Order: sequence, then C-alpha cells, then structure tokens
Amino acid sequence: MPESIESLSADAVLDASGLNCPEPVMMLHQKIRDLHAGGVLKVIATDPSTRRDIPKFCVFLGHDLVDQQTPDGVFLYWIRKKQD
Repeated sequence: MPESIESLSADAVLDASGLNCPEPVMMLHQKIRDLHAGGVLKVIATDPSTRRDIPKFCVFLGHDLVDQQTPDGVFLYWIRKKQD
C-alpha cells in the first residue's frame, strides 16, 4: 500500500528554490549521500528542469521517488534513499 504524503515525514529537507540546473541536482547528490539508508528527503525546487532531472537521478542511482507535486509553480519531491 503506498504511503500518503500526509503520513510521510521527511528526515531532511533540501530547499533549492531559486537555483537553476545543474545546482539542484548537485545539491541533491550531496544531501542524499548524508542521509541514512531508507531515509526520506523532501526537495523544494523552482526550476522546471527538475521535473526531468530528479526522476532520472532517482532511476540512475536506485532511489525511490515516492511522490512529486507541483503546487503554485513550486516543485516538491519526496525521495527515499535506497537501502545499502
């Protein structure tokens, strides 16, 4: 059963608002490295290219993109770090 976002708490938050490609993904790479296995990272971004880049990042590195939302032009992502 998928988790609802209301019940999903983030272990860490990366606010990449105002940053443009490739900065959000570069910051994401570092932030998720510091997160414990199975931890959830919430990413806040304003660059539309993250809609392409963040899902590809997750697939390439084996992380789980739990959800993504776009309220009012802000891009929100919840990423669960893969188990080691």
